[in-house]
Amino acid sequence: MKQQFEIAVFDGDGIGPEIMLPTLAILAQMAQVGGYRLDFNTVPAGAAHYAQTGKSLPEASMAAARASDAILLSAMGLPSVRYDDGTEISPQIDLRKALTLFAGVRPVRIFPGQKTPLNMPAGKEVDFVLIRESTEGLFHTQGRGEITKDDARETLLITRDISEKLFRFAFGLAKERKDQGRGQGRVTCVDKANVFRAFAFFREIFDAEAAKHPDLMADHAYVDAAALWFVLKPWDFDVLVTENMFGDILSDLGAGLMGGLGVAPSADIGLDHAVFQPCHGSAPDIAGQGIANPLAMILSGAMMLDWLGLRHDAPQLVADGTRLREAVEAVIAQGKVLTGDLGGQASTQETADAVMAALA
Repeated sequence: MKQQFEIAVFDGDGIGPEIMLPTLAILAQMAQVGGYRLDFNTVPAGAAHYAQTGKSLPEASMAAARASDAILLSAMGLPSVRYDDGTEISPQIDLRKALTLFAGVRPVRIFPGQKTPLNMPAGKEVDFVLIRESTEGLFHTQGRGEITKDDARETLLITRDISEKLFRFAFGLAKERKDQGRGQGRVTCVDKANVFRAFAFFREIFDAEAAKHPDLMADHAYVDAAALWFVLKPWDFDVLVTENMFGDILSDLGAGLMGGLGVAPSADIGLDHAVFQPCHGSAPDIAGQGIANPLAMILSGAMMLDWLGLRHDAPQLVADGTRLREAVEAVIAQGKVLTGDLGGQASTQETADAVMAALA
């Protein structure tokens, strides 16, 4: 059983380094107590690095990511720093494509005591996972779209190879959640198959994979209807799987249900590599003030522990991932130590300290 793990760390831009620092401290403390090692290797990338060097993701940083057991990545990008074509600096997307991280995992969970814009009926619980295909879809021609004087075109790409991997992952996650008592064992394919042939193709591949899992339920939802149901009845969902652009939009809607991007973690997972990062941006307007919310970054670290533990048959890491998530939830539910975006006045470090105290 593996007990030592190499973690490639990307500090990010804006508030990125401020939320990464306490996250690493918490993870290091948990590793020390848990009897395993997390060796953090911090490597450069991002908009600020691009502004200084002309490179947003150096080859050495990519090599470190490939060689690592997992990648922990903070908020990336700065609105004021862009490529010559006007697109934003986004090494996280480069990593997804280079490492074939096809499954973008976006958990949505509303627990007792958590503030939400929803009017939650008594006895209902929201705990579902949105899986966003992260390497193709409408992001396929990112930075390479065709523009003329009179029109502009981008290409939507859906391949059988990636879709089969994506759906296999989705049904595997649904089974795992069902076995843990966290889900009903249901996978929903979110598409627009009534309009686009590409999505009819997507749905056909989904149905073929669903037939291999008679112990699980499978259904479909058009993306516009899914957005409606996110608001009206999100407690009905378990695992949803969708195309890149649809997933990009729905994941932010899911974060809104939880009270904001400040508590929304994420992972991008492939067959051999995985990146864990908060869903929110780099918020340069508050950088350096010590008031950024670190909870989404910390929750992303919890997802990393869980993934490493399951991948390497290391139950202590799985247990620590659960403990860390529950500690963050306890801090949010208590409502005493929260940053400004959650209605409190706590600093970044005070919030991280509260999580550490909850762990103890």
